[in-house]
Amino acid sequence: MRTITTTEDLAAFCAAAKDQPYVTIDTEFLRERTYWSKLCLIQMALPGKTGEAVLVDPIEGETMSLEPLYDLFRHEATVKVFHAARQDLEIFFVEGHCFPNPLFDTQIAAMVCGFGEQVGYETLVRRIAKASLDKTSRFTDWSRRPLSEAQKDYAIADVTHLREIYEWLAAQLQKNGRAPWVQEELAVLTDPATYTVLPEEAWLRIKTRTTSGRFLAVVRELARFRETYAQTQNVPRSRVMKDDALLELASTRPQSIEELGRSRLLLREGRKPEIAEGILAAVKAGLEARPEDLPRVDQPADQPQGNGALADLLRVLLKAKSESLGVAPRLIASAAELDAIAAGAREVEALKGWRREAFGDDALRLCKGEVALSAKGSEVRVVRL
Repeated sequence: MRTITTTEDLAAFCAAAKDQPYVTIDTEFLRERTYWSKLCLIQMALPGKTGEAVLVDPIEGETMSLEPLYDLFRHEATVKVFHAARQDLEIFFVEGHCFPNPLFDTQIAAMVCGFGEQVGYETLVRRIAKASLDKTSRFTDWSRRPLSEAQKDYAIADVTHLREIYEWLAAQLQKNGRAPWVQEELAVLTDPATYTVLPEEAWLRIKTRTTSGRFLAVVRELARFRETYAQTQNVPRSRVMKDDALLELASTRPQSIEELGRSRLLLREGRKPEIAEGILAAVKAGLEARPEDLPRVDQPADQPQGNGALADLLRVLLKAKSESLGVAPRLIASAAELDAIAAGAREVEALKGWRREAFGDDALRLCKGEVALSAKGSEVRVVRL
């Protein structure tokens, strides 16, 4: 194991990686005090038990360019292997405007291969690599230097065991023919929309039961201000205001600094002049929005009436299918999707792509009365009528 701190050394390693069928990659980062993740360390390893493994340190190598890494990401002859890649990919997308191609995520592959929902790296290390991890450095400040030997050992283990895990899972997918299933899931991870939060759409993430257009207009403007401020100042949303404070302000609608000061939930950080003024301006914009510009949400009454008994049967079918296929149930369909299918909805993810093959076709047959479910011992079977 060596640590890379120069562009030249990074380029040399990435050039060597281009001659390999795959390279394993992980990152360490901090996000507690910022909106955007702060990249602290990159770990990479080449194939084989003796393949070189390196730490790439962008903090020690503050003048180092990551362009050689992004060039490797674009090199289609080498698979880039991650575990639970979403947060790693967000960092690289924000900093380098680049996604690894081709990509392999061992967490997604493991879910397709029968390891349950959101399986952790430690579980795969234990069950596939037959090894254990030293967890003493799990909670550490990766931005501090120098790194201890224990920290380095912990970090590099995230990519060395990943080699064996990747090879085992790739072989399993070859045997069971489910590699296309994994590719469908990876398409979501490499979609820029997955990582792009538009300030004007930020209000859609806030949970509220209120459907008043005027109330939602104030929520929309407060959320827009919070998202814009958090992104431009690189601070967490919660440092501006938390959701409960935002909803309180949308309800009380303060018109002055004095009225804003009566808020019970707004934290001290949110009372700073630049934030306070932004809050008041957002409330004013929401209150002055034209009637035709008010947000509208679907009323629950407009939704098709569900069939509780059919939804229960779909749950039994999902459990039977997931057990027989060895695929995590939640990866196939959510409870909300089952309820929607029972209510007559057909534009749901559980009825598309590989999910339709695994579950959706029989789910639709069950809804039409073309199949029934029978039990034999602990096994549930689908019976054609």
